[in-house]
Amino acid sequence: MKFLSPKNTLFLINKAKIWLFILMCASFLYGTYLAIFASPPDYQQGETVRIMYVHVPAAWMSLIIYSIMALSSAGFVIWVSPIANEIAKCSSYIGATFAFIALVTGSLWGKPMWGTWWVWDARLTSMAILFFFYVGYILLINSVTDNSSKAPAFLAILGFINVPIVKFSVDIWNSLHQPASIIKLKGPSIHSSMLKPLLVMILASFIYYFWILAIKLKTSIIEHKCERIQNRLINKG
Repeated sequence: MKFLSPKNTLFLINKAKIWLFILMCASFLYGTYLAIFASPPDYQQGETVRIMYVHVPAAWMSLIIYSIMALSSAGFVIWVSPIANEIAKCSSYIGATFAFIALVTGSLWGKPMWGTWWVWDARLTSMAILFFFYVGYILLINSVTDNSSKAPAFLAILGFINVPIVKFSVDIWNSLHQPASIIKLKGPSIHSSMLKPLLVMILASFIYYFWILAIKLKTSIIEHKCERIQNRLINKG
């Protein structure tokens, strides 16, 4: 918890922010080049397969970020760590954006492949529920005036139940959505020419998350410091 103090967090952010930005730009540029120019079209999906290089990283990140959000919320509930609470709050906006991108790009891919923008498939439905958990959490943190309220944290922890459902929905139920192609016991079932750009784009998305999180956390810490100074001046006055 000492490591998660505002002072140490600001120090870490100031040291890491520029390097995260450089790595993010480099990985996104390299991943985009591989996805557009170096990877071949799919023998069934054709050029439509390139949507995967945005859709899959967005879907992965929405699950990873919600897991971080739930873990941070648990840290706030157990140890009453304000930084853990801020990590959860800042992560919610980024995660909701990734979840929205995953749903939109999934629809763009589904129209030419399935002949429809949306089906009430297990993976699609559970992903939509995850997005609504994000939205519900964001609405709650904006409606609660007391920063010490644990209601949003409990909602985030409750919503974590849906994360493994999203991940394993294609294995549990009959699904139109294709099964896992990367994380499998027998190894990835996707060709290396497509796997490489996909992994680079996932890495770029991960770095992007930490970069945006660093900026939002720094802003939040500074705002809280300004509020405390302002309250002290008002009380002295």
